Amino acid sequence: MLSAQDVKAYARRLGFHRVGIASVAPAPTSHLRAWLAAGYHADMNWLNDERRNEVERVLPGVRSVIAVALNYYSPGEQPRVGKIARYAWGRDYHRVVGRRLKALANWLHQQAPDCQTRTYVDTGPVEDKLWAEWAGLGWVGKNSNLITRQYGSWVVLGEILTTLELTPDAPHTEHCGTCTRCLSACPTGAIVRPFVVDSRRCIAYHTIENRQETLPAEIAANLQGWLAGCDICQEVCPWNQRFAQPTDIAEFAPRLPPLSLRAWAEVDGETWDRSLRGSALRRIKPFMWRRNAQALLAHGSHDSQ
Repeated sequence: MLSAQDVKAYARRLGFHRVGIASVAPAPTSHLRAWLAAGYHADMNWLNDERRNEVERVLPGVRSVIAVALNYYSPGEQPRVGKIARYAWGRDYHRVVGRRLKALANWLHQQAPDCQTRTYVDTGPVEDKLWAEWAGLGWVGKNSNLITRQYGSWVVLGEILTTLELTPDAPHTEHCGTCTRCLSACPTGAIVRPFVVDSRRCIAYHTIENRQETLPAEIAANLQGWLAGCDICQEVCPWNQRFAQPTDIAEFAPRLPPLSLRAWAEVDGETWDRSLRGSALRRIKPFMWRRNAQALLAHGSHDSQ
């Protein structure tokens, strides 16, 4: 009979830095409905999928969630402007995590041919951070990122839903304490209270997900050099400052071209395609790169590359 220890051992052989198992009964307490009702998701309407609240609808007969994490941290200084969120410096994490998850799922089917599985990397109707916390990988911090004791919040997540009944790990406890550095550091006040982020105020949301032709004035004036994404709330986190360590995943090594801010402000489709092959940043379309860079230039930023 396949054991939880067998599963976790094989996951580590595949290179996962953290792996844990959660039982779906009892299910973790989700605050997603209240967050959505407050409008904090902005126009990310795919988050309003009822299956996120009922994992059994995603995989009928599901008994366990295998949660995994990869450390993606690459050391190095950001340029003063044209800054890019660190998770996107290397290859697309969906592919890096997804390939390993599929290998783990295939192994599960070899060991238990009758089991069923579903794998997800930040794209399915599953609350990744909630299940990671429930599986003991870390806790959801005041900045809404999952924080691990081993790597801070510099991790990307994935999970396998399975009909296998596996011994669960204990849910992780919260260890932010009285710290409010992330709330104080956010230049747009996106962390409206501990553990709650309003996407409508978030630099990462506006530079990556907002499909409008122009950024809101209050966002454009407070980008603080961020061109794609934002790591401010992670950079000030004591857990990251103390426990960040370079990843051993070669695919996460920096590979983005050193285009200047003015080049991004004028980027065409061909340059965009050539520069961002295999990158998670292809989600940001050419007109959005131009919009973001032009907003930085309009508010006094200058090339530092």
